[in-house]
Amino acid sequence: MRIPVIVRGLGLDERERQELRDAAGPGLELRFPADGEPVGFGDVGAVIGRISDAELAAAPALRWIHLWTAGADYAFTPGLAARPDITLTASVGNGAIGLAEHAVLLLLLLDRGGWHWARAQREHRWDPAMHGELAGRTLGLVGLGHAGRHLAGIARGLGLRILATRRTPVETPEVDALYPPERVAEMLAECDAVVVTAPLTPQTRGMLGEAEFRAMKPTAYYVNVSRGEVADELALERALLEGWIAGAGLDAHHVEPLPAGSPLWDLPNVIVTPHNGSTTRQSRRRSFDTAAGNLRRFAAGTPLATVVDREAGY
Repeated sequence: MRIPVIVRGLGLDERERQELRDAAGPGLELRFPADGEPVGFGDVGAVIGRISDAELAAAPALRWIHLWTAGADYAFTPGLAARPDITLTASVGNGAIGLAEHAVLLLLLLDRGGWHWARAQREHRWDPAMHGELAGRTLGLVGLGHAGRHLAGIARGLGLRILATRRTPVETPEVDALYPPERVAEMLAECDAVVVTAPLTPQTRGMLGEAEFRAMKPTAYYVNVSRGEVADELALERALLEGWIAGAGLDAHHVEPLPAGSPLWDLPNVIVTPHNGSTTRQSRRRSFDTAAGNLRRFAAGTPLATVVDREAGY
C-alpha cells in the first residue's frame, strides 16, 4: 500500500510535480490538492507545505512535515507541540543568498541616501549629493546562520570590519569578533550598521529593545531581513523618530503586510520592502530541491535532512 503525501504551496507546475513524483518513487502517492479543495488527512503520512492544527488533529498517520520556507517559527503551534512523533524539516538556507544581497542593497541605499536620487529623478533634477562609503566601517550581525555567514563574506569583500552574535560559537574566518547574545548591546555600541538575520525563537523575540537601540551610535543604520519580532516595535519606532539611530532598512515587520497606518511608511530615514528579500527564482528552486531530496529519503526510509530542532526553534 502506497503512503499518501499531500503537497501544496509554491505554485508548482506540471513539470515540477512530475519531478516530485519521480523522487517519491512507487512507494508514495503524491496528492496535489487545489487551493480551498477539501482534503482528507486520515491516511496521510507526510505533508509538504503548511498544515493547520485542525488538519493535524485529523491526521493520525502523519509522520513528516516539510516547510517550503527556511524559517519554521510559524509552524510551532499547539497542534505540533502535541505531536512529538512528527518530524519537522524546512528548506534551510534556501534564501541565504537573496537575504544577504538584499541586506547589502538596503545598507547602500541608506548610506548613500537612495531616496534623494529617486526623488530627484521623478522631478527631473540633476542633484548630486555627498554620501558615504561602507569600506572601513563596522558591521554587526545579529545571528550568524546561513544568511549571516553569506553576508559576512560579502561584507568582508566590501572592506567592512565584522562583528556578530551567535547562540553557539563557531569558527567563522570572515568575522572579526563573536559575541554571545547576552552581550549584544556591547557589540551594537561598536557598530556603524547592524543587520538582523537571526531566526525568530523564544530567545530572540524582542531581544532588541530600548536599551539595545540606545546603545547604538546615532549615526548607525539598522537593517532587518529576518523577522520583525526580533526587535521591540515601539522601541524601534522611537529610535527612528527620536534620532537614537540614523535610519533603518526593513524587509521584515511585526505585522505583515505592514499596516497602512504604520509610521514607518512615512519616515524619511526608513526604507520599507515587503518581506521579499529572498523572493528569487534561485531561492525557490533551492526550496524545491530540498523538498525533493527529503522526499527521496522519506521514500527510502533513510534519515531526513534539514530537520528542525524543536527546542532551538530552527
